[in-house]
Amino acid sequence: MATIKQTLDEILTLDGAMCAAIVDSTSGMMLGSAGSGVDMEVAAAGNTEVMRAKNKTMRALGLNDLVEDILITLGKQYHIIRPASRKEGVFIYVVLDKQRSNLAMARRKVQDVDKELAF
Repeated sequence: MATIKQTLDEILTLDGAMCAAIVDSTSGMMLGSAGSGVDMEVAAAGNTEVMRAKNKTMRALGLNDLVEDILITLGKQYHIIRPASRKEGVFIYVVLDKQRSNLAMARRKVQDVDKELAF
């Protein structure tokens, strides 16, 4: 099992990783963050709304399924949002430099660290 700090440090070993956070989606508050390049408090609050909107839409559509991850592709960055598998209402948020990262490897790393994250 890994702590929040260990999880964030492991994410930042990814090529192109800029910053990461563990976020409580009930409040929008960060449980921890690491790295730089994005105002993580604003990002945590904003991406909480993304998670809420996706879950609301899935309910409205009658989809009996779970979000594995949400990928947002910007011109210069990838943003990965992954609900934590061990704690409902928490998600992992990662910002990657698009030019320096491998999206498939990043998604895999986030999946792996999620399995080890302890609260």
